[in-house]
Amino acid sequence: MPIFKQKGKKDSVKGDPQEQLPQVTKSPEKPSSVPTSPPKLVFHVQQAQGSPTGLISGFTNVRELYHKIAECYDFPSDEILFCTLNTHKVDMTKLLGGQIGLDDFIFVHRKGRPKEIELRKTEDALGLTITDNGAGYAFIKRIKEGSVIDNLKVIQVGDHIEKINDVNLVGRRHFEVAKMLKEIPRDSNFTLRLVEPLKDGFNIGKRGSNVRKKDPNGIEKMQTIRFSPLGAPVIQEAPGEVMVRGIEKINILLDSFLGINDNELATRIWEQAEGKNNSMEFADAIDSSDLEEFGFTDDFIIELWGAVTDARSGRLK
Repeated sequence: MPIFKQKGKKDSVKGDPQEQLPQVTKSPEKPSSVPTSPPKLVFHVQQAQGSPTGLISGFTNVRELYHKIAECYDFPSDEILFCTLNTHKVDMTKLLGGQIGLDDFIFVHRKGRPKEIELRKTEDALGLTITDNGAGYAFIKRIKEGSVIDNLKVIQVGDHIEKINDVNLVGRRHFEVAKMLKEIPRDSNFTLRLVEPLKDGFNIGKRGSNVRKKDPNGIEKMQTIRFSPLGAPVIQEAPGEVMVRGIEKINILLDSFLGINDNELATRIWEQAEGKNNSMEFADAIDSSDLEEFGFTDDFIIELWGAVTDARSGRLK
């Protein structure tokens, strides 16, 4: 009997998980008629190719963040490919996902030159790892050394995959794009339309001051704001070492099995394992959540559970 039970799609979950954010979380100590508001947070932002530093606040998800940035610099929000934290470089280890440190400086990477490349799929795997920006753009996060794509230097990390042949991919999730690439028959020709980020120029920004919280022992701890699919954004402590290593391992598995990379998805998988004692409980938790839309196989669930148990036991270094 499979441990991962198939169910119909849940009507309550639609679109990008980063956008499923109820308006306000209410405190149980206050009357239900008096809503609480999230704290006023202000972030420094700058265009990666060079610009004055701006201040933004009042966003509750990634799409709203992009709109605030676009308003700050007076350009359309659909020009934003992705954002990095604390670096203006196209550094895929610094991508903004579903979590931002309260002292993080946001750099926005805008659309640059479009390019169209004709390819022949000579291997089953192209060697691409795909992620997305949480607002409808899938892009290349990693290119495997020695792969089909690696030999084409015109294709680079950070490029937005706008079309495969004549199919427009704007609005598609990264796993959908990865699936389409995987399903291209071997020894067939196809065309990729890509959009690269604007090239580096200069930056005149200045980092904001750190915002930290001290625990009862006087030790400072970094805080982050997390975009939650189940409620309003929440401020929480940055993940501990065990969680970080577990999420890294889960992301490696997502890359190997699905050709995608998504820290927010990996974090949500990790959180489904909290309080679970075996793979059966873990599989049931995923099956009962909106993660079931990914259609993880039983074997993949077991691999994910192995990553969780390895992290918990300290076997991941």
